[in-house]
This record gives sequence, C-alpha cells and structure tokens, in this order.
Amino acid sequence: MANLQFTKMHGLGNDFMVIAAHANDALPTAKRWRALADRHTGIGFDQALVILPPHQADAAAYYRIFNADGGEVEQCGNGVRCVAEWLRLQGRAAAPTLKLDSPGGRVEAAFVAPGMIAVNMGVPRFASPEESTLQIDDKDILFTEVSVGNPHIVLRVSSVDEAPVSTLGARLESHQRFLQRTNVGFLQVIDPAHARLRVFERGVGETRACGTGACAAMASARRQGLLAAEAEIALPGGALQLRWQGEGGHLWMTGPAAVAFRGEVDLSQFA
Repeated sequence: MANLQFTKMHGLGNDFMVIAAHANDALPTAKRWRALADRHTGIGFDQALVILPPHQADAAAYYRIFNADGGEVEQCGNGVRCVAEWLRLQGRAAAPTLKLDSPGGRVEAAFVAPGMIAVNMGVPRFASPEESTLQIDDKDILFTEVSVGNPHIVLRVSSVDEAPVSTLGARLESHQRFLQRTNVGFLQVIDPAHARLRVFERGVGETRACGTGACAAMASARRQGLLAAEAEIALPGGALQLRWQGEGGHLWMTGPAAVAFRGEVDLSQFA
C-alpha cells in the first residue's frame, strides 16, 4: 500500500480521509495516521475511515475508524453518513437503505436525498439511571454518561459560547474514571425543539461537528424531559436532525455528507 488513493469528505465540517481496503491489507500504523492527519504537512482530518468488505452477507460494508491521534475508535456518526455516501457514489448502494457494520455495532442508513442521509444509530445505553458527578478543582461536575456505539458524557451548560470546552473537555476526556477515555459534550437547550452543542472528541479535540455526540446529547436531554421526540441540534459546523421516542427506542440522526476532493498519497513519505 505504497500509493494510497483516498477521498476527502466531511459531515458539517467534521472531516475524514476515506479509503477502501481489502480484508488482509496492512493499514497505516498509529504514527503514520498521525502524520497523515497533520493539517500542515499531511492531508489533514479528524478521523480516517477505512471501508472494508462486509463481515455479514446482508451488509454493504464494514468500516473502521481511526482518530487523528492514531487510535482506533468504535463509532462515528458523521463518519457513518460519509461511508454511506461514498458507497452510493461508488455505485455500491443501489437500494434506498443499506446496512453497515462497524466495531461499534450495526447501523442502518437511508438516503433522504443525494448527500443527505438518515442513520439509525441504535438504542442509546445509559451507564446509570441518574446523572453522575465528578469533582474537578473542588467543583462538582454533573453529567449524563451514555453510549451510542462509543462512550460519551453530556454536560448541560447555560451557554455553549462560554463553555470551557478546550480546558474542561480535555480534563474530562482523559479522566481516570473513563478507562477508554470519553467524548465530552457541552449542551445548551434552547427550547423543546432546539439545542446547541459543542463536543471535545476523544483523541481529536473539539471538532466542527460530532454525530454521535449529537445523538448522546439528544438521548440525555430527552431522558430529562428537556427535548421533544424530534429536535434540531446545532453544532459549530451546522445542524443535525434527531429523532428518538425514548427509552428502548432506536435513535435516528439525519444530516449531510459531502466530498471535498479526491487524491493519492505516497505513504513512503509518511514513514
């Protein structure tokens, strides 16, 4: 895999290097992913998406996700939409819906329009029946811990503009309580149909958008009776539409996926 063809894609500014690989291909090391992710000397991305042959006959593909720090993670909501759109553009998604498998489990994608995809992200799983607390600098931090294929905590704030995303987000992401680290969402509820969100992503930092973060925020706020069954969550890169009836139900996320450019990279230059 000396010369590697890739597609640069994004979902609301959360950007990806998308590549196709065979099941037995040697993938870049963590060090090489970090070099490729560098926005000055590499391609630049929040995550790399590797599209592989499906593990099950009824799936369109299996995909893996590598963060900008080189670590592999379980799920990526904006990434799911980009994988689905990439498959459509490659002529590998003839049906209006397709099933995809990932380390975080199976998801179902439905094409609302070219470049607009709805994804069934599965059933949110809460770590506890109540909100939890952590003490940081003698202050109690209240949060909801929830998994939507990957781990998240969601903090409610009065203003996302003033939220300490880069500082508190970094400390919570790597707190010893979270053995595999966690994604940290700062949620401001505007009204039952609208909310704002900023996310400090595990292994990346703050991104323009986080699809699983929006799903986790929807689940958290809905559980507390703060959002309706259908709501729009605005992130710095744009808005996602979320739909969740409540406990035990599948959570749906709808948003865009776009191609920025296609290219080829000589991996030997990133040793």
